[in-house]
Amino acid sequence: MIKVWGISVSYYTGKLEAYLRYKGVPYVMDNPFACQDHIKEKAGAVQVPIIEREDGSFLSDSTPTIQLMEQEFVESGETDRMVFPTDPVVRFIALLIEDYADEWLWRSAMSYRWSNENDRELLTSILTDELTNHVKAPRFIRRRMVKKRQLARYVAGDGVTETTRAHVDETFLNAMRVMLSMLENRPYLLGDTPSIADIGMMGPMLRHYSQDPTPSTIMRNEWPAITEWVARVWNARATAGETSLLDHVPDDAAPMLREIAQTHLVQHRENARAFSAGQSRFEMTVQGCHYKNLPVTQYRVYCLERLREEFDDLSDEHKAKVQALLPYEGCDLIWDHTVQAKSGHDVERKAPFAHGINVV
Repeated sequence: MIKVWGISVSYYTGKLEAYLRYKGVPYVMDNPFACQDHIKEKAGAVQVPIIEREDGSFLSDSTPTIQLMEQEFVESGETDRMVFPTDPVVRFIALLIEDYADEWLWRSAMSYRWSNENDRELLTSILTDELTNHVKAPRFIRRRMVKKRQLARYVAGDGVTETTRAHVDETFLNAMRVMLSMLENRPYLLGDTPSIADIGMMGPMLRHYSQDPTPSTIMRNEWPAITEWVARVWNARATAGETSLLDHVPDDAAPMLREIAQTHLVQHRENARAFSAGQSRFEMTVQGCHYKNLPVTQYRVYCLERLREEFDDLSDEHKAKVQALLPYEGCDLIWDHTVQAKSGHDVERKAPFAHGINVV
């Protein structure tokens, strides 16, 4: 039994829970914010989710945590329900989709939650009770604190304005559109069982888009196949058979990869440039929409570093296949290091045992 320090409506907690459920790993979940000093000492930062094992070790950062656990399953001979494709090219594309889900869809998921009144009031109530019960102040004051913080940090502080809001909202619709092009042909994005691509997409799709009032209504009424996919991944342990992932990247993945090139990789490029220049804010133009005053994040530079490392580890033959799958403008960011990506985070690659940093 492991402990997951997490939040019931958290983006990345939902992602990790989807993985643990699929693998049949028993866990209990607890709120980390009343134990912040203890967690910060052990894990470096209070970023949910964090796993605390029975041996006292702490694992933080969902992607390397899942990678470590998959490696441990293989080493122990438990190779059932693996989420990383064995084909190196499919594996790389799956990790690219996961990174897109983790780092690009975040903005629209948070915007839907905090820009819409019904969503904002519901989630303020939930988070007030989960995040601030240890704070000695009346509940109405704690509610006000939570609402003000979330709006300032995740809407106004992340480039969501009257000018950009329509494009931010469209990001959600585009994600469902490109997913559907793949799910029309099989139950999961890259096979008959879930891959790390599905687990990654559960971050935004589970706890935000499929549960928050405004996006869940859109998904349920206009994109019921995506609603069905969310439930399918959540219940995959009971319904999916033995591991069955594709040994090639299907043609129907092209719309997804094009969307990633036009959005996620643009953000990676401009964030890395700004970080390298020592800036704290940056601008970018994505699909014709100009975003201003975005926060530069060290963690996203680290994500780009990890993607580049995954690509560099491929054989020349597999690199050529990945490049053929990514002919879109801007995709050379992955293999062309003209734009520097040196985050200074986890230099020794100890993650998920490395001390975490603030992701946003």
